[in-house]
Amino acid sequence: MHTPGSIGAEGTLPASATSPEAELIRAAQAGDSDAFETLVRAYDRGVLRIAMNFLRSQEDAADVYQEAFVKVYRNLNSFRFDCSFQSWLYRIVTNSCLDMLRKRKVRREETTLVDTEDGVWNRAEAFADDRSHGDPQRLLLNQQLRARIRKSLELLTDKERMVFELRHFQGMRLRTIGEVLGTSEEAAKTCLFRATQKMRNALGEFV
Repeated sequence: MHTPGSIGAEGTLPASATSPEAELIRAAQAGDSDAFETLVRAYDRGVLRIAMNFLRSQEDAADVYQEAFVKVYRNLNSFRFDCSFQSWLYRIVTNSCLDMLRKRKVRREETTLVDTEDGVWNRAEAFADDRSHGDPQRLLLNQQLRARIRKSLELLTDKERMVFELRHFQGMRLRTIGEVLGTSEEAAKTCLFRATQKMRNALGEFV
């Protein structure tokens, strides 16, 4: 089994009937282990990033990572090319993340740090003013903002936070998010609206 230690660039090719990715999928379905390993390398960074951002635990994220690819391996023959392979894979990942949260029962404290393709990014710093450097009052406000963001994230349901994460930190389109979550684009849009409203209301004077 591939491990998070060797991470490649995330694949973006659609799983159309004639794409190079489709050829890999068919080869993997036929038992070609090298083809399956290539698929894993193409998507492992995205899988690990989603799991880490959502679960906030390196150990839990690694467990979900392994579990997700085991499920992909076992169920690959059920993939029928009626959606993108990425959407199918990420649906498995998000369901595994939600299962992990249910097992936890008590959610760990949120962090404002999030892993993106461009590196680690602090959500709170996106709201912070660069001019705060050296200004004690602004520094205090930024500390208060970070604390408020952590509290705001706790107000979201698991599904709302998943949609919020996939849209704003993974850069997915709403249609793709709908496919990942097994729902419609409109339902994903409604869920994102609720999450955004909750965040805005909770942040109050900071936005």
